[in-house]
Amino acid sequence: MSDPIEKYLQLEEDLKRYRKALNNALEIMLDQELTNYPIFILHQQELEMGVSLIEAGPNTGVWSVHASSLEEFSVKNIILEDRIAEFQKVFNEHTEHVCLFVLSELGAQFIFYPRDETLYKPYGNLNSYKIFTRSDFSG
Repeated sequence: MSDPIEKYLQLEEDLKRYRKALNNALEIMLDQELTNYPIFILHQQELEMGVSLIEAGPNTGVWSVHASSLEEFSVKNIILEDRIAEFQKVFNEHTEHVCLFVLSELGAQFIFYPRDETLYKPYGNLNSYKIFTRSDFSG
């Protein structure tokens, strides 16, 4: 599966199993006012960032998921200070999406993935999520 489109399609398929957990974690983070900008990190290697929500395994899938925030991304210079307003604008344009930071062989990318699969069913999810590379917000 070397074609990037095939990899995105596989990622989309993988994400379906995480949608409920991501939505639940998002609601908790917002309700408890932990951040106004929750970011979920999906990765397949060791990561010391955010709070672990799901560890990859036979019962959970190939991705580990950590909950983080714009604030942590800013402190760690993943999103530079002069790009925070731009990130907030993009984030606020995607209120029906979960913000993911995916670390994969395709690189480090922000993906805004639909919270509700039925919202975009007529068009397919692939057409409805937005992909930004890390460099869009880190200079």
